[in-house]
Amino acid sequence: MKSKLFSAAVFALATLYFTPVWAQEAPAVDRTATGGAQTLEDIMRRQEQLKIDDSFRSENLGNPANAAPIGGQLGTLGGRSDSDIYRAIRYNSIDPSTQVRGPAADVLIQDEGIAWYKLREGPVITYGGGALLAIIALLAVFYFVRGRIKIEGGPAGTKIERFKAIERFGHWLLAGSFIALGLTGLTTLMGRSFLIPVMGPEAFATLAAGSKWLHNNIAWAFMLGLVLTFFMWVAHNIPSKLDWQWIKVGGGIFTSAHPSAKKFNAGQKIVFWTVMVLGFSVSLSGLSLLFPFQMPMFAETFSAMNSVLGTGFPTDLTPHEEMQYANIWHSIMAFVLMVAIIAHIYIGSVGMEGAFDAMGNGKVDLEWARQHHDLWVAEVEAKQGKGESS
Repeated sequence: MKSKLFSAAVFALATLYFTPVWAQEAPAVDRTATGGAQTLEDIMRRQEQLKIDDSFRSENLGNPANAAPIGGQLGTLGGRSDSDIYRAIRYNSIDPSTQVRGPAADVLIQDEGIAWYKLREGPVITYGGGALLAIIALLAVFYFVRGRIKIEGGPAGTKIERFKAIERFGHWLLAGSFIALGLTGLTTLMGRSFLIPVMGPEAFATLAAGSKWLHNNIAWAFMLGLVLTFFMWVAHNIPSKLDWQWIKVGGGIFTSAHPSAKKFNAGQKIVFWTVMVLGFSVSLSGLSLLFPFQMPMFAETFSAMNSVLGTGFPTDLTPHEEMQYANIWHSIMAFVLMVAIIAHIYIGSVGMEGAFDAMGNGKVDLEWARQHHDLWVAEVEAKQGKGESS
């Protein structure tokens, strides 16, 4: 009970912190100059999601009783204008019906679009783009300070098979599709701000349309690669006590230590589970965006969170709100995953001598393998010895 109260209090404080306008009183506005209609100040405050006294709209809903006689001038127009009707719909003062049939046809007004747009164009792009630039800058500094991690004593000149062809196929299917998804996703998300000034709106429109098509279709390759690599490597990525010894010395990345490891060390296991968990999440939200009326995911998620944590997240969501939540979540998970993958690419290429060969041709230098995966090498050599003796 106490934990629920605490969770509710934390959520309430966070809500007031991020949306302080809820705690503000709406200032009085002089609307005599507009005859009681909204003013420019009303419009600006509403766009900034600030509270306004909208009784001048919510109470101005027309009145059928005031209609002119049916035979009189303008009598067929009734006592309500189209604007009156839409205001009544917005303030839930009438029960309208529609002849349109189809998903979300009964959603006539949905106000959350502005909040979604401002969050997407503001914090998501700012912090997400900043995180990508930060990890690239950090790795550049690390490279110049630490240098490339060399094979101590030089390569042995003897090769040992590290990954089979099917493993490399699964890896490159996942990696290649993710890079394509990242580039097309960034184009769609940030292109209007950064590319239109460079290439113009017409060229960008073509690029954006192509990026969207590629993003939606390459996603299937990414999900296939995710499934393949999970089943091929999950058995090698179960955490063990050995991983803690690797973590304590930083995997030898910052020192010359060579902690023992099997086929995958603790760092690789962290990358594996990061890719699996975030990849599954970004795939699920992506499917929700592709099939918004068939795969809504946030109403049920919020309901489960409310029952477990005692929070007050909304559970009655329109399809449009489902898509807005899915879009924001999809973008955040993709940015976090891109940061992790950039670090992984660095270590697997310029950051460590001999590392790229593992996925390049499947065979690595024996001395490299002994320094970074000594227990795995021992297992392979033991199996080979048994094969020769039999």
